Order: sequence, then structure tokens, then C-alpha cells
Amino acid sequence: MLRRLDEVAAALEEGRGVVALETSVLAQGLPIPHNETAAAAMERATPTLGLTTDELARFLARDGVRKIGARDIAPCAAAGADGATTVAASLALAHAGGVRVFATGGIGGVHRGAPFDESGDLVALARTPLVVTCAGAKSILDLPATLERLETLNVPVIGWRTDELPGFFTRTTGLRVPHRVDDVAQLAQLARLHWGLGLASAILVVVPPPAESALAQGEVDAAVGRALAAAERAGVTGAALTPFLLGAVVDATEGRSLAANLALLEANARLAGEIAVALPASA
Repeated sequence: MLRRLDEVAAALEEGRGVVALETSVLAQGLPIPHNETAAAAMERATPTLGLTTDELARFLARDGVRKIGARDIAPCAAAGADGATTVAASLALAHAGGVRVFATGGIGGVHRGAPFDESGDLVALARTPLVVTCAGAKSILDLPATLERLETLNVPVIGWRTDELPGFFTRTTGLRVPHRVDDVAQLAQLARLHWGLGLASAILVVVPPPAESALAQGEVDAAVGRALAAAERAGVTGAALTPFLLGAVVDATEGRSLAANLALLEANARLAGEIAVALPASA
């Protein structure tokens, strides 16, 4: 049974906008104390789904908090363990709780150099009817392959006031998105039409990071290349790979990628709040 905070349950019952947020970015993706900064910024931008203040503090401290995907939700709950949800797990819980909008930093996708290694986020997006705001896929991934995979899975990719797929830390990648929307009301109408046709996928809204904190594409590509080489030398694989690579990119950019990450998380949460108001949970 899914637990919902009283304020979240009340908002859903009254048809007010509610936005789900990913907890893995706080418990694993961002270093301490920047994870707390991100949590505060995202909560200021929009209400969250259901962690009390004490629970959030425990997650931010990272003591024994597991990183869990959708497949891990039931085992983690049965064990009574703390689990920080990835995009896939967040989508599953948000959908089960009646939430229609979800905000995150960057989705998972197809990994570089491994064409058959891809994140469970992509399958979750293909079968979970939520509007998802993000800054594209994480820049450590194979972005062209990820965009192609989203097309195969029939996930609409909508550029928010952009014609290009953002590159997480960068505003441009040279990859065109199939659709562009410049108005929140139009996004809400698009979602209603999509789901009204019986299509069950998410609607992926890709948002360029704020211009004042975004990095140049060449700088990010160079930093990611060095990070991938370091991960290979260190033998880092599996669930530990993404946090390792993001940390290495932070070091390579002298912290500027971290500032970009914090800024885009807040911006994505703010847009998600606007969409949630335009698209009530009953839509």
C-alpha cells in the first residue's frame, strides 16, 4: 500500500496540482551538502510527493539509503529499508499515487560504448502516463542513441521553448527534437490528447538548463571523456557508475557542472509545478 502525506492526499482529492520528485538525485546523485540545497530549491519551486522533514533529513545524510529502480520497490519495502527512487521507480510510485507530473534533472538512457546497456528509465517512460520535465538525458550517456530509443518506444519528446535536445549541463547538442511547445496550456492540452487516444507513455518535456549556469558543449564532452576513462581504469560499473561519472565531471569542470545541475533541477521543478496546475490529477 502506498503511503501519502496528508497534504498530498488532500491536494489530489481536491484536484490541485501535485508534482513528484526523484529522491535518488538527492541520496546518490549530488554530493553533501549540495543535495540539501537542491532539495530546498526544488521544494520551493513545487510541493513534493511525500517525505516528512525527518525522513528527508535521513535521506540527505545517506546513511544506509539504497538506490532503487522500479523492480526494487517491493523488495525494499518488504525489507523495511530506505530506498531513494530513480526516475523509473519515481514514475511507478507517482502513477500509483495518482500524480500526473514528475520533475527530475536528467533521465537515464543508452550508455556510451555499450549499445545494449540502457537504463530502465526508458521502459518506464514508455508505459507510465506522466508529464516528465528534465534537461534531457544525462550528458554521460549516448544522446543520439537515447533519442532514437525514445522514438522506438513511442515516447513523445517535446522541446520546451527549444528545437534541440538539451545535453543536461548544456543547452545545445545539435540533436533536433521532433516537437516544440512554448506554452504551458498547450503542453497540458497535448497531454490530454495523447492519453485520450489510449496511449500509455509519458510525455518527455526537455528543458534547456538556465543560460547563466549552462556549460559549453565542448567542455562537457571533454570532461565526460576523461570521466569515462577514469571509470574504466577504476573498474566502476553498474549502479555506481553514474554517481562516479557525475562526480568526475564536477572535478573536471571545477564545480561548474554542479552549479548547472542545481540550477536545472530547480528550473525543471518550477515548470513541472506550472504544468501540474494546468493539468490536474483527474485529467
